[in-house]
Amino acid sequence: MTGVSRILGFIRDMVIAAAFGTGVSAEAFVVAFKIPNLLRDLVGEGATNAAFVPVLTESREKRPAEFWPLVSTLFFSMSGVLLLLAALGMLFTPGIVGLLAPGFLSSADSDKFPLTVTLTRAMFPYVFLIGLSALAMGVLNSLKEFTSSALGPILLNISLILAGVFFEKRYGPMALVIGVLAGGVMQLACQIPPLVKSGFRLTRPSVSHASAAKIGKLLLPRALGSALYQINVFVDSILASFETIIGPGGQSALYYSNRLFQLPLAVFGVALSQALLPTLSTQAVRGDLKEMKATILFAFRTLMLLVLPASVGLLVLARPIVRIIFEHGRFDAYSTSITSRALFFYAFGLLSCCFIKVLVNAFYAMQDTRTPVKTMLLSVSLNVALSVTLMRFLGIGGLTLASSISATVNMALLYAALRRKIGPLSGGTALASFLRFLGMSLLMGLFAWGWNRWMLEPRLGDPRLSQSLWLGLGIGASVGLYLGLLWLFRVEEARKLFSWRG
Repeated sequence: MTGVSRILGFIRDMVIAAAFGTGVSAEAFVVAFKIPNLLRDLVGEGATNAAFVPVLTESREKRPAEFWPLVSTLFFSMSGVLLLLAALGMLFTPGIVGLLAPGFLSSADSDKFPLTVTLTRAMFPYVFLIGLSALAMGVLNSLKEFTSSALGPILLNISLILAGVFFEKRYGPMALVIGVLAGGVMQLACQIPPLVKSGFRLTRPSVSHASAAKIGKLLLPRALGSALYQINVFVDSILASFETIIGPGGQSALYYSNRLFQLPLAVFGVALSQALLPTLSTQAVRGDLKEMKATILFAFRTLMLLVLPASVGLLVLARPIVRIIFEHGRFDAYSTSITSRALFFYAFGLLSCCFIKVLVNAFYAMQDTRTPVKTMLLSVSLNVALSVTLMRFLGIGGLTLASSISATVNMALLYAALRRKIGPLSGGTALASFLRFLGMSLLMGLFAWGWNRWMLEPRLGDPRLSQSLWLGLGIGASVGLYLGLLWLFRVEEARKLFSWRG
């Protein structure tokens, strides 16, 4: 489901890129969509991982009679918080946009700031919709039901594609806002039937519910951690808005490159960590640290096997991927240049970001939301310092390289903290696996580089469909080579993952 969603996300971004390129409308929409997404992480999906799933899992394991009354209490409480946040956001939109993109205030285009304010204000009701949708996802995930919640992003992408194709000429970037709001409604609606089927009924909320109070206590450090993470986002957004250093189109370049970066991160890192969270929570509740370590180590090896070749592929093929997917309409050669540069440096941090998803969820499963905050504080400080320094030498690439470095530091700090908390994870075998997969990935990358040099670059003048087919063929051949190397060297992790025999 996550893979389907990301493919539709590519189609959505192609529609947006063709309609708006990296121009004023695209930058205004990117900033407008970013703000409710920040709040979504704070009170939505972030809250789901930090508190909802672990506490709901504990309730289901130890006090099953309290499970559905607790869910009902959470729905009422979340609704009130989300409505308040949406209302405050709509009231203070100009100040919020000014903080997030101060460069827009002095932009050469006088319409950029007011357009961003208008789009952002219209987008804020999405906070209410996606917050309740994330709570529904947490409830269903705690019951180990993942399909309906994974369907939600697919519906959002379909809504945005339809809005961009059919209403962009009439409503401009406001069509995308309408698509986001309609998608938010569908994301929530698709999870209501499985909730009701599982036994959910709205009952009178209990303000003194012990588990609800525990969720509130767990959310306080998580809220601080989310705020620290958003500082990273704010720093990138603020610095990217200064055209004199970054160049025009920095906000859009970050958005498009991040969308490509998010494909392997979501399909491998996010999907795996989300699927593991209920299992880790159950193992933590039962005090089974041996099985918990085995689960985490399995996740590490799986991610190394899958993500290292993806990282190398992005490093080698960043420019042709961006050119073939996005260079159309108002997305020109300059847009390709700055977007592929940002993607290249993002790729260095892909594996670290995937590891972070697993490590953070391991702490959340043990109902420890404080440790991730401490490591995030250090990595955020590093990211700010590196971003300000590197952007002067690497432009937009300096911002994404700073993100990759700080993510790697954060991952190392989390891993060290987890070892102190639950003991060694057999790191020696994990390191050996890393080196094997890295060597195979580099061989695959050498092949992909040759394919780009001698098969793709000579066809720059060919029709887009022809270039797409040659790119797809090259990626397929690279993947085939990597799988062949796994088979040739009889890699144990691959045989377990794919249930190979022999």
